[in-house]
Formats: sequence, structure tokens, C-alpha cells
Amino acid sequence: MPRLMCFATHHKSGTVWMRRTIQAMARAYGLDWHGIWRDEAMWKVPARSRCFLVNWAGYFPSDLWKRDDVAIVHVIRDPRDIMLSGCVYHHFAGKQGEKWLHVPRTDLGGRSYQQHLNALESDEAKLLFEMEGKHRETVEEMRAWPWGDDRAFELKYEDLMADTDCSLFGAALAHLGLEGEELEAGKKMFWEQSLFGGMAKMDDRPRHLMGHVASEGALKRWETELPPAVAEVYAERHGADLVALGYEPDATGWLSRLREPEHRAEATSRGSG
Repeated sequence: MPRLMCFATHHKSGTVWMRRTIQAMARAYGLDWHGIWRDEAMWKVPARSRCFLVNWAGYFPSDLWKRDDVAIVHVIRDPRDIMLSGCVYHHFAGKQGEKWLHVPRTDLGGRSYQQHLNALESDEAKLLFEMEGKHRETVEEMRAWPWGDDRAFELKYEDLMADTDCSLFGAALAHLGLEGEELEAGKKMFWEQSLFGGMAKMDDRPRHLMGHVASEGALKRWETELPPAVAEVYAERHGADLVALGYEPDATGWLSRLREPEHRAEATSRGSG
């Protein structure tokens, strides 16, 4: 059984969902969980006991990959939906957990990322800024992941959102070595933290969760929310990434699937998440 049970996600790729599930499992199993945000954090890894290790930027230190007592679950999401969700979230996200949004930047004339984003007038300008900013970093993180390692169980956010019987997440937990009562309890906690399960009703959600899930986890938002002009730029810059990550068979064919929404107004500044 793997001793170190690792979870890696990326920005706006189900991170809050996974974090709350892992926290619940750690409490239920009587285990610790540790964020490994940089190489120096490896000192947190216990010498003998089982634990959960997490990283929300799709990265674990090389020293961790060299170990033989590790199993990993890795979650990605359609980059186009990441960009839309991130652009909305970055308008209002607070300093807690997103300090980088509020740091004055010389390249933005002293404004922070959030201040600059809010000052842009059009959806197109906002999305192009996001594409070149945080989104570019997130795509680079997903591409840099060590794909093909047998210790990593690869998941797509879109598949998790359809996993209403929790069988897929159960398979991921089995990959981590969980079985029996622990595995069944983990599936239950995954369901309890999901938008199709325990968090389906707005009144059941913790207040701090509201800003992350205002779009109800909608899939393929890009088909109706991505302006054609922005989509053209996206295909040029990230079309190859969509192919490499398994979201499209070619770099540009998806442009023909863009559809005019019933209401596009202010799509990137409110009502999403």
C-alpha cells in the first residue's frame, strides 16, 4: 500500500472540491495532510506514517517522484473553461489564498492583476489579458506534468462531474491503496463535497465556497461564452495544448463549434465561477 497519498490539481480545476474531500478523509482516517508548495517543503513528509500530500499547481518535487512509496491522483480541466472561470474569479477573489492577485506590479503601472482586470472595459480585453496572464501559467503547468508515470492516476474534471455513482473517484482511491471501509468512506466524502451531491443545494454550501462555484461547475462553457475573436487567438496560442491534453483532435477544428449564447452580456465579470 502506498504510504504517501498525493493529490495534484491546477488553478480552477476542481481544487476546492478536492481539498475539502481530502480534508474530510484526513479527519476520518486520523491522518495528516500537507501542502507541498516548493521543494523545501519535503521536510513535512513523515518518516513512517501514512499521510496525504497536495499541490494545487500540478507540481511535486523531484525527490518525491524518486520514492517508491508514493501514489498520485492528478486532475486537469479543459483549459478554455479554466480561462473563463479564472477570469471571473480574478475580478473579486480576496487575498486569502490568492495574494498574487493583489500585489502591485510595475508592468501594470503599479496596479495589481485584479485592479488591471477590473479596469478593462470589454469581455474580449479581459479574456485576452487573462490568457496571457495566469492562464498561460496554468497551461504551462499542465503541459509540464510528468505524463506517463504509472504512479499517477489521471483524471479530468469533466469526468468527475459525471461521476455521480463515485465509481471513478473510487478507482482513484484504490490506486492510492485505499480499500474496504476507508475506500467507501472516501467515496461518500467525495459525493458530499460535490455539486451533484452534498453541495447541490445553495443553502448547504459554506459561504466561502460561493465564489468558486457560482457557475454550478458547468462544462463546455467555452462553446457559448468564448467570443469568436478571442477564440481565434486562443486557437493560435493554445490549440496545440488542447490536443496534447486530450481535449481536441486538432488545434482549430473546435472553432466551428462555437455557438452564440442567449445572453453573453458581462459573461466574464459576473454569474460564473
